[in-house]
Amino acid sequence: MTSKNHQVVAGFIPLLDSAVLVAAAHCGFAQVEGIDLKLVRETSWANIRDRMYVGHFDVAHMLAPMPIASSLSLMSLSVPMRAPMVLGLGGNAITVTNAVAAELIDAAWNGSIDPSSSGNALNLVVRNRAKSKMAPLRFGVVHPFSGHAYELRYWLAAAGISPEHDVEIRVLPPSFMADALGTGQIDGYCVGEPWNTAAVLAGTGRIVTCKQAIWPDSPEKVLGVTERWALSDPDRLDALIRSLAKAADWCAQTDNLKELATILSHYDILNCPPAQCLPALSNNMQLTSGENTKIPGFLSFGGGVCAAPQMSQGYWFYSQMVRWGQASFSDADLETVAKVFDYALISRALNLKPEQLEAAACAPLLFFDEKSFSVDAVAEYVTNSPN
Repeated sequence: MTSKNHQVVAGFIPLLDSAVLVAAAHCGFAQVEGIDLKLVRETSWANIRDRMYVGHFDVAHMLAPMPIASSLSLMSLSVPMRAPMVLGLGGNAITVTNAVAAELIDAAWNGSIDPSSSGNALNLVVRNRAKSKMAPLRFGVVHPFSGHAYELRYWLAAAGISPEHDVEIRVLPPSFMADALGTGQIDGYCVGEPWNTAAVLAGTGRIVTCKQAIWPDSPEKVLGVTERWALSDPDRLDALIRSLAKAADWCAQTDNLKELATILSHYDILNCPPAQCLPALSNNMQLTSGENTKIPGFLSFGGGVCAAPQMSQGYWFYSQMVRWGQASFSDADLETVAKVFDYALISRALNLKPEQLEAAACAPLLFFDEKSFSVDAVAEYVTNSPN
């Protein structure tokens, strides 16, 4: 095979959790596996979706729910997809303006990342604003089919705030969030790093909670591939997965964080100072000016078993699509979701034993409000979830 036969074109968004793809390309892991990995930076998830659909990208750094939404034909441009590998866990946070943070403190928020404390305070702020005839708070998310949208909505609803009626939710590209907050276009947002840290360092925002606190150790980005591409060249996909698993293990090593931050800061990747990357990479987040908090597992990488997609995770994303009116529940959809979030492809590529993966794939998921989610009761969960 020629170098061209080995080439894989991968789209990515400038976020820290693109690190696995970036390290695979820049540190030689892809080359060792015979892959010429070409990275193409995009500004929005809509562009990632569109370019996957028309075949500009072979694979992509992708929001975990997007391959599901695409396979269910819920997006304007849709094609059957697979999510053979999780690229990162955690990494998101919810940031609000300093003015809103001050209102939360007045409403008895304790200043921690505890979602219950900040959520209960936000409920009071929202009610007080409504009584005063003030405009509803405006929150930004990166895409309608995103972990960000579902985590924000889950947090709000758990606090007794209706995401549909009590606040406004707008879609913005990740790298635009901090600027939109600073100019008053939005009052808060849920986004991946380093774009929460960007607002904190600019002095315009404060982090009030994070993905790791809302849904611990949950998938954020996946390797997105079309079903057709995955099935047409399994050897190339296997080689790519092997290279990404090695890159993920390298990214997880503490001794490599400064080098990783430097690589990610390059103008053609994140185009930001390395110091903006280090807080999340080291799980030592700056929540507000001058205040650092160690958050174990805030953002984590790893190859092997921890990179395997789990059916329960796919089902939860689907349940949120149904809960918020993006989809109608059906058993046929569940079968499709299970196919998208199947660990078979990564198991084949890395020679993982099925018994290592089966238990995790169906294990109940636990959330900050002490509610659990089971793969055996998706319909009941959707029926009983308030919106």
